[in-house]
Amino acid sequence: MTAVAPTAVERPWVENRPSGRRFPLPDPRELYAYRDLALVLAERDVKVRYKQTLLGVVWIALQPLVTAGVFTLIFGGLAGVPSAGLPYVVFVFAGLLAWNFFAAGTTRAMSSLVGNESLVSKVYFPRLLAPLAAILPGILDLLTALPILVVLAVLNGVAPGPQLLLLPVLLVALVAFTSGVGAYFAALHVKYRDVAHVLGFITQIWFFATPVIYASSLIKGELERTLYYLNPMAGLVDGLRWCLVDGQAPALRALLSVVTGTAIIVAGITYFQRTERRFADLI
Repeated sequence: MTAVAPTAVERPWVENRPSGRRFPLPDPRELYAYRDLALVLAERDVKVRYKQTLLGVVWIALQPLVTAGVFTLIFGGLAGVPSAGLPYVVFVFAGLLAWNFFAAGTTRAMSSLVGNESLVSKVYFPRLLAPLAAILPGILDLLTALPILVVLAVLNGVAPGPQLLLLPVLLVALVAFTSGVGAYFAALHVKYRDVAHVLGFITQIWFFATPVIYASSLIKGELERTLYYLNPMAGLVDGLRWCLVDGQAPALRALLSVVTGTAIIVAGITYFQRTERRFADLI
């Protein structure tokens, strides 16, 4: 008898097609299944950032500390900007923790798809993982800078209150908002490369519209304060400063930041999901 070679087992092939839903949402199960890829991309970004640097990861702590020192000298010392009863260096450093995470995370997320051009155009994975992975290193930066804030607070006689228990909730909100904004600009950057210049300009203006170097109590007038808290970062910075160093409690109007922040997250993720089917062609 003649032996018959076994035939290869046919595997069902998967066809990826765009969702027909008007508001497509990411599949959490698929994102979780590809979590290892996100961790690999995040680890690579950290290694590339500090490769062949003299101080290495010391830059994570040095940058916000030097920035806080400069702001303290100029705004706290020379300009006399009030800091809601806190030592100015503690006040501004707590605000910088939240702002630096948002600004750096949004910038890295924006370039995550273009920076992984070969991966996006040749390999299937949930495209949303790219901006999410770009934001993950910022968590390392934040956790590294937190002990410095603790030291500054102790040296200046500042201690957190019981609201410190709410810190994980606010950190999740900060990561979620950064992800929503980052996903939106990442999708735009695939089609329009000058978005990088636009984001830099927007970030500069956004910084001065957020209570990082000044207290939100400086905003006077009912209408002005209402419009002010339409900025989601205003509520997040006030909330994180309140949790970390017992700063001024956020005003009730800070709930507006929650509403607008949630709307921006949904809009950013939805836009990303609706346009991701064209990424491989445009990139």
